[in-house]
Amino acid sequence: MLTGAAWAQDKGLITIIVNDPANPYWFTEGEVAKATAEELGYTATVAAHTGDTNTESNLIDTAITNQSAAIVLDPANADGSIGNIQKAVDAGIPVILVNAEINQEGLAIGQLVSNNAQGAALGAQQWVEVIGDSGNFVELVGAPSDNNAATRSNGYDTVLSQYPDLVKVGEEVANWDRTQGYNKMQSLLQANPDIKGVISGNDEMALGAIAALQEAGRLEGVVVGGFDGSPDAVEAVRAGTMAYTVLQPVAVFSAEAIRQVDSYLTTGSTGVDTEKQLFDCLLITPENVDQYTGPFTLSAS
Repeated sequence: MLTGAAWAQDKGLITIIVNDPANPYWFTEGEVAKATAEELGYTATVAAHTGDTNTESNLIDTAITNQSAAIVLDPANADGSIGNIQKAVDAGIPVILVNAEINQEGLAIGQLVSNNAQGAALGAQQWVEVIGDSGNFVELVGAPSDNNAATRSNGYDTVLSQYPDLVKVGEEVANWDRTQGYNKMQSLLQANPDIKGVISGNDEMALGAIAALQEAGRLEGVVVGGFDGSPDAVEAVRAGTMAYTVLQPVAVFSAEAIRQVDSYLTTGSTGVDTEKQLFDCLLITPENVDQYTGPFTLSAS
């Protein structure tokens, strides 16, 4: 709870709730949002629900108790988070969403996400360019509770279905997690020893797959593609173990979410006409990896 003195020194508390800061993507999301809020004169805290809607509910209760001026939320579940957000709104606290959407409009003051369909198409096209137009492959899929998982998987399929000789022989849900990616890749590899490629819904699962392939002595000749633009994935691209990663501009939209919150608290409007806002992704390959300038940023040079 903020003291009276603390309240006097700033514009109020912004509660930032991310998924899991053990993942560098979500860590960056929280840290950029917090730093931007503090630059604009707010006090900010970062908490994590780790994909659990009950934990998310408790964190929103705390934000209400602490009289937060606003909540920045990466929702735990496209459907399950709706009631939690409604609770904050009913308490008079505006909520803006980052990274993941909910299946309802008109509740949050904004939903700022990567253009996952565009990013998936970008990644799949690069993956085909590297692997060629024939061969067996497998896919690692993110958490089903997150709409991004289906959007990316569908985006991959839209591109890959144009190549009938590229055959998906296995698919596993690995919930955005490196350890699960490793375990699921081991199973997929045992069932499909002749694969030429792995296409993954995020970098953490892809890095887990790479570890499993390396352990099995099978990484050479297998094309692995990721999605996020995390520092570890960028280093894997640099090292030649990952073919590419699709960079999500999380640092951009996390900062923008805070600016829109500030505008809303100051003027009653975010200053943006549409609630759902898409931010295009960028491709990181061995050819441009040296333009990577820090967590989830790519220079224009």
